[in-house]
Amino acid sequence: MFIQTEQTPNPATLKFIPGRPVLDRGTADFRGAGEAAGVSPLAERLFRIDNVTGVFLGPDFVSVTKQDDAEWYLLKPAILGVIMEHFTAGGAVMNAGADAPGGEQPVREEDAEIVSQIKELLDTRVRPAVANDGGDIVFQSFQEGVVFLQMRGACSGCPSSTATLKMGIENMLRHYIPEVTEVRSV
Repeated sequence: MFIQTEQTPNPATLKFIPGRPVLDRGTADFRGAGEAAGVSPLAERLFRIDNVTGVFLGPDFVSVTKQDDAEWYLLKPAILGVIMEHFTAGGAVMNAGADAPGGEQPVREEDAEIVSQIKELLDTRVRPAVANDGGDIVFQSFQEGVVFLQMRGACSGCPSSTATLKMGIENMLRHYIPEVTEVRSV
């Protein structure tokens, strides 16, 4: 099994591409071992590696975030070994019936059409681009003109994520959906 690695815009996060599907649908973001416990056997194993602080599971990749003072040349072989061993052994990425942490807020009936448009733009124009960088941006809520998004994976804590959010996503949403006045990260 050959696993590719790619740098992300976030220097604390590396993207690992195992060459096979990771998640059948959606994404999962774990910010600590406690969040992964009982939910994702793969994430649990990755958190056993010293200095791993985050694991993000995408459709065909795994992004791993490290402590700032840790060195990739020391961590990378251990991470590659865990991912390779896990997939070679046929281990489950997520436990059956387990839900990833986080989730969307309920949508008010009068905002349903606007929220649908926001999600459509995010799914078709934003999420594919951020997935290339080892992350994801997930809709959380829409309240009084403000769109709340959650940055996941390499996007969480990335130095350029604020610029991406404000200059890219906010401008696009405001252009296509006049009811949107602002975009904020949660």
